[in-house]
Amino acid sequence: MDREIIRINQSEVTARIFGVGDAYVREIESAFGVDIRNRSEQSGDAIVVTGESTESVRLAARVLERLRDEAERAEEIPEQRVSYIIGMVRDGESGSLETLDDSTICLTSRGKPVKAKTVGQKKYVEAIAKNTIVLGVGPAGTGKTFLAVAMAVKALRAGDVNRIILTRPAIEAGEKLGFLPGDLQSKIDPYLRPLYDALYEMLGTENYAKMVEKGVIEVAPLAYMRGRTLDDSFIILDEAQNATPEQMKMFLTRLGFRSKAVVTGDLTQTDLPSGQKSGLAMAVKIIGGIPDIVIHHFTDRDVVRHKLVQKIIQAYERFEREQQQRPKKGERTSR
Repeated sequence: MDREIIRINQSEVTARIFGVGDAYVREIESAFGVDIRNRSEQSGDAIVVTGESTESVRLAARVLERLRDEAERAEEIPEQRVSYIIGMVRDGESGSLETLDDSTICLTSRGKPVKAKTVGQKKYVEAIAKNTIVLGVGPAGTGKTFLAVAMAVKALRAGDVNRIILTRPAIEAGEKLGFLPGDLQSKIDPYLRPLYDALYEMLGTENYAKMVEKGVIEVAPLAYMRGRTLDDSFIILDEAQNATPEQMKMFLTRLGFRSKAVVTGDLTQTDLPSGQKSGLAMAVKIIGGIPDIVIHHFTDRDVVRHKLVQKIIQAYERFEREQQQRPKKGERTSR
């Protein structure tokens, strides 16, 4: 029987590590086949890990040490975070977790630091910093848009760009949109709401309104980009899977001098009419090899929403793989 001990100075930190009803510790025990107990000592708490396998005990202890470090900095640890750390340690990538500690991008209007929460997110942020065009492709909840907006705000505050332009396709920007009540702005607002939310978080409502009034920030449907050349700008195209190939080409060729563009989208959630190709899917195939352009692919491991979101994504991916492997109607299977 092997054993390792992780010492904790504060009981509050121990409570965060164990989780509500010891849920986090139970997950670690299940993942590595170990037993985890807490005992009180004069100098604080001691978390004792025991098990038959030396390697399993070592890995479980590394997870607990990482959770200790994070619990000392934060008031709570999300459930999804525990699963992520377990997966990274089990895959031999625990060293990469340490690089996330100094990954603050900017501060929100409330002074809260915005950080990459996964290694995939950190690589995405680094790609944006080093390249002119980045395509962030992956499932919902991976922070594609939020991190892009954070990088745009950082660039604006640093004086690297003079304005931020955020856009996304309005699928029903034709005749259906015309039946909605109100003026043009009120009609397109529902399509742009996620972009507003990210900007409010970064800048605050009042500051955002002032910047819009001065033309420093512009939020508009993709169709409004036609015919423009955008210099000294940080441009974000969100929900790009819903852009047609023609729209995508139009957007990418709007890029002006001293500008940067980030394109985000989820190819599994295309809302285009049946038979219509996605401009994002084509762009990934066409421009991926061009210097200064990076295609960054997120995975379900990068999902930072509720733990169930990650499981839902995995379930859908399994279903789609099974559907692709089934013979089509009329096809004969070999015997």
